[in-house]
Amino acid sequence: MSRVDNLNRVLRALQSASPDVEASALISEDGLMIASALPQHIDETRVAGMSATLSSLGARAASELERGDVDEVLVRGKNGYAVMMAAGSGTLLLCLASKSAKLGLIFLDMRRAIDDIRKIL
Repeated sequence: MSRVDNLNRVLRALQSASPDVEASALISEDGLMIASALPQHIDETRVAGMSATLSSLGARAASELERGDVDEVLVRGKNGYAVMMAAGSGTLLLCLASKSAKLGLIFLDMRRAIDDIRKIL
């Protein structure tokens, strides 16, 4: 099994372990999609680019406001959440969660997935 297959398996496991996670992706810090479990109607290139931009802006804001390194970036919209966490080796884990999601559980499941991702990378 290739590394990409293993990464996709981790993403699918994240979604099955946490029913409020609607989609997930592993994205490079420079905006390239590495692995994804996104619905067909979502443009992977666009998601990767937006995620990298948000991560970069979050890091810059944290630096300017003297908050240290960014652990996560959270976007809450009317229909749910987009949560990004650094996954190591220049990668970001993105999860799209429903509006009824319990964020503490999402964060926990994402950290567990990141541990598995780091073993693969």
